[in-house]
Amino acid sequence: MEYVYAALILNESDEEINEENLTNVLDAAGVDVEESRAKALVAALEDVEIEEAIEQGTAVPAGGAGGGAPAGGADADTEETEEAEEAEDEAEEAEDAGDDEDEDADGEGLGALFG
Repeated sequence: MEYVYAALILNESDEEINEENLTNVLDAAGVDVEESRAKALVAALEDVEIEEAIEQGTAVPAGGAGGGAPAGGADADTEETEEAEEAEDEAEEAEDAGDDEDEDADGEGLGALFG
């Protein structure tokens, strides 16, 4: 999860989300950085507009997205939501692949941050 937080910090500070910047943020936080996880997250976020994903996540009802179409129901919204979900899945896989020490986490991925 700390990798996602680092990416959000970079996004908020208008810095490029790349492996070097992500590693620098994690190092500054005292996190033991796994290069493969950083690469996987950067790759997963490559085509994701984080601000749009955050806005869409706040528009989802408290019950989750399982009950119907996204707010507005437009095809573009659906496509962007699918891209964000794919990025979330990839980030979760990257975290799960190398992080057995945090088995108590629910594997919430990016979705926990966006809604």
